Amino acid sequence: MTSRLPYLLFALVAAAASGSAAQRNAAKESVLIEPQRITEHRNGDDLLTAGLGLDGLRGMVAPAFADPDHPTPAELRRRAIWNNWRGIADLSPGGGYGQAYGSVADVPGREFAAFAKLEGASQPHRVLLQVPDSFDLEKRCVVVTASSGSRGIYGSIAVAGAWGLPKGCAVAYTDKGAGTDYYDLDTRTGVRLDGTRGQSDEERLAFVPEVSGTSSGVAFKHAHSTDNPEADWGRHVKQAAEFALSALGRAYPQARPFTFANTRVIAVGISNGGGAVLRAAELEGSGADKDWLDAVVAGEPNVYMPSNGGTTLYDVTTEAALLMPCALLHLPVESLPQPPLRAQAEPLWTARCAALKTAGLVEGAEAKAQAKSAYDQLRSRGWTDQALTAGALSVGFDLWRAVAVTYASAYSGAGAGGHPCGYSFSAQNADFSPRAATSAERQAWWSDGSGIPPGAGVGIIDSKLAAPDLTLPGLQCLRALLDQPDDSAFKKGLAATAASLPRKGLPVVVIHGTDDGLVPQAFTSAPYVAASKAAGRDVSYWQVKHAQHFDGFLALPAYGARYVALLPYVYAALDQVSAQLDGKGKKPTDAVIEPTPRGAGTVDKGQFAIPVQP
Repeated sequence: MTSRLPYLLFALVAAAASGSAAQRNAAKESVLIEPQRITEHRNGDDLLTAGLGLDGLRGMVAPAFADPDHPTPAELRRRAIWNNWRGIADLSPGGGYGQAYGSVADVPGREFAAFAKLEGASQPHRVLLQVPDSFDLEKRCVVVTASSGSRGIYGSIAVAGAWGLPKGCAVAYTDKGAGTDYYDLDTRTGVRLDGTRGQSDEERLAFVPEVSGTSSGVAFKHAHSTDNPEADWGRHVKQAAEFALSALGRAYPQARPFTFANTRVIAVGISNGGGAVLRAAELEGSGADKDWLDAVVAGEPNVYMPSNGGTTLYDVTTEAALLMPCALLHLPVESLPQPPLRAQAEPLWTARCAALKTAGLVEGAEAKAQAKSAYDQLRSRGWTDQALTAGALSVGFDLWRAVAVTYASAYSGAGAGGHPCGYSFSAQNADFSPRAATSAERQAWWSDGSGIPPGAGVGIIDSKLAAPDLTLPGLQCLRALLDQPDDSAFKKGLAATAASLPRKGLPVVVIHGTDDGLVPQAFTSAPYVAASKAAGRDVSYWQVKHAQHFDGFLALPAYGARYVALLPYVYAALDQVSAQLDGKGKKPTDAVIEPTPRGAGTVDKGQFAIPVQP
């Protein structure tokens, strides 16, 4: 059953704007909530798995659409949930999810979905509240979260939903201004609130870019909104929490009002979502809602603290995109887990070494010396061997280039067709040339996309391709953006992503894998924690050995054998801060955790060394 409610315009009152990042983010702003869509999910279509259960989530084939050209909202939702579970959690039979840790319980309830908009933004972001039937009005609890990466609205369901929903908490989500609301420039179609596609001149859509008459291909919000969403991640999270209180008032009118004073709010996220909840930790409310947030748990956060050695992800990414393919040749073959198509990749890595030598970026007369030169540069910047080893996965899947291309557009405030290095996005032919997308491809983007191409039938179009190393000229252009003047649009956009300290007295737990090869802790969590502790903030730091960035890739045998999942420790931190807030446990302590990888075996609960409070 679905209903639509009238427009709601309300004001969020916060501290007046001033010079600091935290105060600027807390500035008074208006929030427009579009007509809400309320759906019920019971009897084989629950909140947590859309009725798929663990076996369905493990299925190797995505839930099908009865008509690929006209999928229903329910079909799109089920497929989006399937994709987002598999992209985040290790669901492999030997991984232990649902048995040794985690939950895929059947949780009936309702969903409240809407578009919200920050003051000054050109595009909305999605907000969603899942309210389980077991919601406890006597112990009101909201878990607020932001999607990891650039994922769509269900991008944190395996993180926040899996912990909060079975406990009777409502769970509030935001796509934090990114997401999978891809816009097709050829047909001028985008995505409605329910995930189906519509014409931009007919109704409100999640994302409608400014386009010229000759534009073609695909636009997506993270790259083309012109809003630089990363600068506002904390505000997106706070708006999702505000929306949660509003929607709970509609769900339980007899129990109104729902306020921050009478409702516990815990924020949790991983990766970019972890960075988003740490940015939310900076923000203060006003009046009785000054302490609007009760605790924060951030896993493997992409957070830029411009002190204590903090480095932007863009700096890390563009350097890795250039040097890491060559540097990996310096590591012993037996030390690397096998990335996809390793045999095919090594000749490309050797070619990259030669191209870097020609460009004057490495030294050495032959590949061996050139690889060592690239390796030495990365090590001198703070990369560890563990992070480089795990980074082979990001090289194999072309993640460095994908991230750099998207973020360069976002920081520059570029619209569709305005990328500073000439990149664009489109469906592609077998030779990687652009083509128009098919109807079935367009219909699946919302549920199948990750928010950053390549993927779901959308690829990167590189206008600078040139032999012998086809992608190197484009990567050099992306790297060179860091040399622009500080007052350039790009550099100002990059600077706007800097984090501030969390609010005084707010419990914060940061969890990071020591082997993270995409968001290495040395550049992100470590500087953030150091600065926070130096300022007397209540931050605990859990470092998990043998954990890399992607639990979802532990289904690959070589990765599952040598690495451990990070999600068990995110759930454990949530358990501990919840007990602390209940007065039943002490503050989580700093810990270096050393679980045992499963090797060729199966995970059991005893393999997780959860830190115990003294």
